[in-house]
Amino acid sequence: MLQVARHLMIHGRVQGVWYRAWTVETARRLGLAGWVRNRADGCVEALVEGEAAVVARFIVLAHDGPPAAKVARIDVVEVGGEGLSGFEKRGTL
Repeated sequence: MLQVARHLMIHGRVQGVWYRAWTVETARRLGLAGWVRNRADGCVEALVEGEAAVVARFIVLAHDGPPAAKVARIDVVEVGGEGLSGFEKRGTL
């Protein structure tokens, strides 16, 4: 199983719509590690680590997010993994 890490910048109406909580719930359900946080510019930022196919599935799901979200785009960058275990919500940057 190929392990990968992806840094995501999620743009659109993604704050104040439970996007971070949805991200934590979805990532944990899929067995992924990482973190998510709001950014002062209105985006949501996330680092997702796990099996390549599962990370890819998460990114597909993230384009919809929770019902109230309106995702305009997601910028995805391949990054080195941090060796995280579990998935957490972090404070705003």
